Amino acid sequence: MLISATQLRAGMVIMHKDDLHRVLNVTHVTPGNWRGMVQTKVRNMRNGNSSEHRFRSDDKVERITLEQNEMEYLYSDGDTHHFMNTENYEQIELTSEDLDGKEKFLLPNTKVEVEFHEKTPIGVSLPKHVDLKIVETAPGLKSATVTNTLKPATTETGLVVQVPEFIDNDEVIRVETETGAYVSRAKG
Repeated sequence: MLISATQLRAGMVIMHKDDLHRVLNVTHVTPGNWRGMVQTKVRNMRNGNSSEHRFRSDDKVERITLEQNEMEYLYSDGDTHHFMNTENYEQIELTSEDLDGKEKFLLPNTKVEVEFHEKTPIGVSLPKHVDLKIVETAPGLKSATVTNTLKPATTETGLVVQVPEFIDNDEVIRVETETGAYVSRAKG
């Protein structure tokens, strides 16, 4: 589907230079009395390289619609990550490169949306938040109730998150998957 460059939004997938690219950010630029432009930062979904491209406002861009299937993350074997379709039990593999760092948010049995382009899996959409257990952090201060002082904490998946001083080992915290930031203690 062709769309105007002015309709580009972060997160969209487009065909650019004969390859799939995910739009990372978009800035509309109108320099004085020149024509408006759309400055974008895009990531090649095949090789992971990021680049910037400037489209004219009247340029047409091919937007790609990806098919999404709910799948369950099973386990990792080195840099290979295994997922199972929750409807037909078919299994697929994605590499760490395909996941682009998202594997640090995956626990076994986590349900995710796997994105497919022409029946080929190319990435995943994570839930907004995940709950991860702290496996290593400095001892918590019981008197610390103000959350403006942060310390690093390593989760069970290897993700390092900045957490408030009162968080201790073996606690479960809620983490925002888009930024990797601490949200709160997990309720449970």
